[in-house]
Amino acid sequence: MTAHNSYLTEAAELLAFIQKALTVAGIPDDDAKTVAQLMVQADLQGSDGHGVIRLPQYVKRIRAGGINVRPDIKVVAAKPAMAIVDGDNGMGHLVTTFATQLAISKARETGVAWVGTRASNHAGPASLYARMALEENMIALYFAVGNANHMPPWGGTDMLLSTNPIAVAIPSKSEPDIVLDMASTAAAYGKVKARAKRGESMPEGWMMDRNGQPLLDPTRAEEGFLLPIGGHKGYGLALVIGILAGTLNGAAMGKDVIDFNKDSVTPTNTGQSILVLDVSAFGNLDEFSGAVDTLIQQLRNSTRLPDVKRIWMPGEQSAAKRERHAVEGIPIAAGVIADLDPLADELGIERLKTYTTLSESAA
Repeated sequence: MTAHNSYLTEAAELLAFIQKALTVAGIPDDDAKTVAQLMVQADLQGSDGHGVIRLPQYVKRIRAGGINVRPDIKVVAAKPAMAIVDGDNGMGHLVTTFATQLAISKARETGVAWVGTRASNHAGPASLYARMALEENMIALYFAVGNANHMPPWGGTDMLLSTNPIAVAIPSKSEPDIVLDMASTAAAYGKVKARAKRGESMPEGWMMDRNGQPLLDPTRAEEGFLLPIGGHKGYGLALVIGILAGTLNGAAMGKDVIDFNKDSVTPTNTGQSILVLDVSAFGNLDEFSGAVDTLIQQLRNSTRLPDVKRIWMPGEQSAAKRERHAVEGIPIAAGVIADLDPLADELGIERLKTYTTLSESAA
């Protein structure tokens, strides 16, 4: 496949565009701003499968009645170190932010807190919520059930599992914080979408067709399924994450998962869970963060293979992208712009401003 050009836009322009689109679609101003900020953060850090690329899909669900634009997000079960949040079918970004902030607040009192959600929706990349705890010098582990089943159980062909991601954020002292964000599949389905919009092929190992052959064309994704990381181990991880983020909270899992790519009306009952640890409850924060720094330096400075220029820490490249994109602009694939322009026209808002085209090599 031949890659198309991409475009650049400024973070402020992207924020204003997303916020306006969501507001016109029916989301209240403050909520639209919260969702837009998180979507821009996704694109800033290079998680382009979960940023503005999702806007047409969100608007479609909102306008079809598949998302509650004025949800009553509330706690329906709680103890000192846990809670379950009912999102009332609101935007997943709002529900998960509410749950994360609650977990942080509880962790201040109890040292550790677990908060789960149900009746939520797609909320973007997992790292957005794990990273919120870093601002409080806390550790966070985040789990979610994906919004469509793209993976069968190991050895099967029935789509009963999703990409079910996990994110872990650990504060350091002077080094970049450690932020692991990974799907339990070889690639998140959002990456498949992004490849299709950029006109790029997928590497072998991401997907397989139902005859057991590698599937490389992202536009033919419906003909196959995502592969788990590490074979049967990734399958087990997806299952466990789904139980912790879905089944435990009374949210969808297995056959109950709604494919929001195909169904814009039925509530998805998406589940997420976040575990927050207050480092200061376990010992001296300064000593811990210093020890994390030391470990990072040991790993980075360890002996490398001949062709390896640098050993990266989880989240380090995303942090570098955030800094670079904030200055140079956020790349938006031409295929995404092709979806955003008619959406803007349909909503009666100004199209997203882009100011530079990028060649494939520059992008």
